[in-house]
Amino acid sequence: MTARTEGRTRRRRGTAAAIALTAGITAGAAMLLSACGPNDPVSKGTSPSASSTGGANGTGGTTSAGGNGKNGNPAVPAASSKPVAPSGPLLNGTARNGLTVSDGTRYVVMNGTRVDFGTIVRDLAWSPDGSKAVFVDGSGNLDISNPDGSGRVTVARNPGGQTWSHPTWRVRRADAQSGVPALNDIFFAVRARGVSKLYGVAATAHDGTPKVLSLYSEFDPDTERLPQTGNVWPSAAGPSGSAVYANTGTGEVYIRDDYTRQQGSSLAKGSEPAMAPGNDGDVVFVRSVGGHDHLFLEESTPSGPVFKDLTPNAATDYTEPAFSADGKTIAARTPSGIVTLPANGSHAPVKVSDYVGLPAYRG
Repeated sequence: MTARTEGRTRRRRGTAAAIALTAGITAGAAMLLSACGPNDPVSKGTSPSASSTGGANGTGGTTSAGGNGKNGNPAVPAASSKPVAPSGPLLNGTARNGLTVSDGTRYVVMNGTRVDFGTIVRDLAWSPDGSKAVFVDGSGNLDISNPDGSGRVTVARNPGGQTWSHPTWRVRRADAQSGVPALNDIFFAVRARGVSKLYGVAATAHDGTPKVLSLYSEFDPDTERLPQTGNVWPSAAGPSGSAVYANTGTGEVYIRDDYTRQQGSSLAKGSEPAMAPGNDGDVVFVRSVGGHDHLFLEESTPSGPVFKDLTPNAATDYTEPAFSADGKTIAARTPSGIVTLPANGSHAPVKVSDYVGLPAYRG
């Protein structure tokens, strides 16, 4: 085992075992659904469009951050998100499974219906307990709301000239014995003047000021300096405050640990990573193989990381993966809708939704 592998395995398993597996946000919000069903009009004779990247029966929407699943560049909302009438019923497999789909319009597909958030919703993610949503609104600001879009608070206001994308919520309980403080913050990507960096802001902030995230190597910084720019697509999960992200310059996925001290390292070639909830810290990410985007799973084992192609027979592109709250299921985007598959790769992906957009799971 290399020093790099041994260090990552020890850190990810040791720190996870040191604290209880909990999600620290306790605010509860009842799920309020819109009055329209999955195929009902949301205004006279209309229904929300799917993403402009080829959603079922949809035009006029916007892509989520990442767009084509390769470059990680965030999308800019279209000039108009006016919904269009569908040509037929749309498959909506979001009932009773926590799956949600945001496509850059004001409507979020969830719980077998569509919820009108009253503003454009891009790159929606959830607090670990599912009680709050975080997203980038139509003005490019970072917002938090209840699951039905009510109670919206602007956590940080875009100063202009920047594109914010892909927020992820990090929560950790304090561990007095180890001297580890509690955490409740939002990571997201900021692109300004052609340069992408990762920023963080307190989840409790109102018009807060985001700060650039520290990205230190777990090894000697003189021999391994992690890239400070080109970083996109952060994903935080688990009880120890860890996160993963991608870098567009190196084409690699990186892990960032922030338990007793901030450290990180490269994980594998890939993009659009998602970290599993729970203690294991498994990571799913996208890698191009044979002309298609495949989903790969990185599993931590006592002997080091193991990488598994979950979609070896891919005949389409699988992008923007997300773990379910129990870590047993992965949802992913395809050009024709959302699919799900077991996280262990025991069977092929199954299409569950014609709506095209960014999948996410409520806790």
